[in-house]
Amino acid sequence: MKSREQEYRELFMAEALEAYDAMSQHMSVLEKRPGDEGALNEVFRLLHNLKANARAMGHDAIGEVAHRMETIFGQIRSKERPFAGSMVPVLFSGIDVLGGMIRAVGANLPLTENVPLVENLDRVIEGEEPVLVDDESGTEEDATRKLELSDLVYIPIKKLDHLLNLVGELIIDRDRVLTLAQEIGDTTLQSVTAHLSRLADDLQYSVMDARLVGVGTLFNKFPRVVRDVATAEQKQVELTISGQDIQIDRNILQIITDSLLHLVRNAIGHGIETPQERLKAGKPEVGQLTLSAQTDRDNVLIRISDDGRGVDAERVRRKAVERGLLSREAAARLNEAEVHNLLFEAGFSTAEQVTEISGRGVGLDVVKLAIDSLGGQLRVDSRLGQGTTFTLVLPTSIAVKGALLFELDGHPYALPLMHTDSVVSLRPEKLHVVGGTLLAKVLAENIPVVRLADLLADNDDALPPANRAALLGPQDIIITNYNGRKLGLIVDRFLRQQDIVIKPVSQPLDMIDLFGGVTLLGSGQVCLVLDVPAITRLFLSRRP
Repeated sequence: MKSREQEYRELFMAEALEAYDAMSQHMSVLEKRPGDEGALNEVFRLLHNLKANARAMGHDAIGEVAHRMETIFGQIRSKERPFAGSMVPVLFSGIDVLGGMIRAVGANLPLTENVPLVENLDRVIEGEEPVLVDDESGTEEDATRKLELSDLVYIPIKKLDHLLNLVGELIIDRDRVLTLAQEIGDTTLQSVTAHLSRLADDLQYSVMDARLVGVGTLFNKFPRVVRDVATAEQKQVELTISGQDIQIDRNILQIITDSLLHLVRNAIGHGIETPQERLKAGKPEVGQLTLSAQTDRDNVLIRISDDGRGVDAERVRRKAVERGLLSREAAARLNEAEVHNLLFEAGFSTAEQVTEISGRGVGLDVVKLAIDSLGGQLRVDSRLGQGTTFTLVLPTSIAVKGALLFELDGHPYALPLMHTDSVVSLRPEKLHVVGGTLLAKVLAENIPVVRLADLLADNDDALPPANRAALLGPQDIIITNYNGRKLGLIVDRFLRQQDIVIKPVSQPLDMIDLFGGVTLLGSGQVCLVLDVPAITRLFLSRRP
């Protein structure tokens, strides 16, 4: 398996060789049309990117040449000087030297500074006449150089998406063949299907691996964001980034981009105090903001932490009452976690003043919905006067998910493991009725329990009052966890745990938000995948 350093080196080589080829092409255009702004802009951009990438990889010799040439092309773009005269062969030599250096990196050869070229580039920058330069197109070595192609290719995400969909279909058919082989009992067929299974698994993980990118591709865009937002808010903020190498599905990163942007703006706008407020509170003037990523089993945890004022629970309670979300008595009974959950209610905001950064009516509910759509979770931990941490719990891939399969009214259903807290089997006498709702005591915690069949029934009325006497024998209960709220779902029986390929539901089931997708089991049965956030919201709206 390739090391991360090797992967970065290959990526640098692919981009650098592409940049070299493009610059050579644009230089030929400029030699014929010195005023071509498109070619000038492209060469300048390519040199700038090459300089940054080379320095990031530690190839300072490449960075120094690219920096000097970028400066010269900056002068040409700003009309300080024309692309003409003795500078032209110097710039062509610079492109050739860059190409040679890039190839040296690919061959693991040491890089040495081309002193004559660097001195000539400095002379051109200072407006002096360069000196040891031939007007010919290049040396004999340059003229006889072999053409080279990069070992890496760029693949549009849509092509990878299509490939993963095909792999998903293959996985479904593999499960069906495996089930058939077991039913027939043919040992030869079972041996072939076992080999097919291994190949399908390898193909699946290879395609998923091709879609993985480092979260740094998104994280590294935030220093500028933080600077701009802090300036607009008249605050001083220091950003610390870690975990850039953590790998995640590129599509997941795309979906959470706006959410992460909102949370960072929220941390600066709502969380971190002004320098004067921080000094008054005994804190340093500069606020600390941390953006980090780490892996946790099959999940990726992304955290946005600040050392600001924290969430004022009393203020949140007061705003919830003012907006009619809760009665004053109900708000007073909320614990800290339940108060934090109010932040995710639609349109909820504690901002007193509407600005471009905060209090724009787009609250954390939008962020929560985006995370829910991925089958992830959003957690908040805050201490008044000390700071707040938002944690995004995300799957590494959205194509294949671990799920718990169970049966209800003779039909199989699946429930994503990310929202499955535990499974228990309890006799009716272990359940209690409080206020018309069943409660189960699991690990010293009272958890509301409901028959899933009652929730799925086509009825907008309140759920019927719980009747413990109607429950016969041990009850199989799945304990789900969403947004800090646990809910027990009574099902007919547990089946098994397995990875499933989730497909979008088709009409008319796409109108029912209780289902997050559909999968096909090895038996050929269609299996609906429950949406735990939607199930939880439905229970809260219909409970007695």
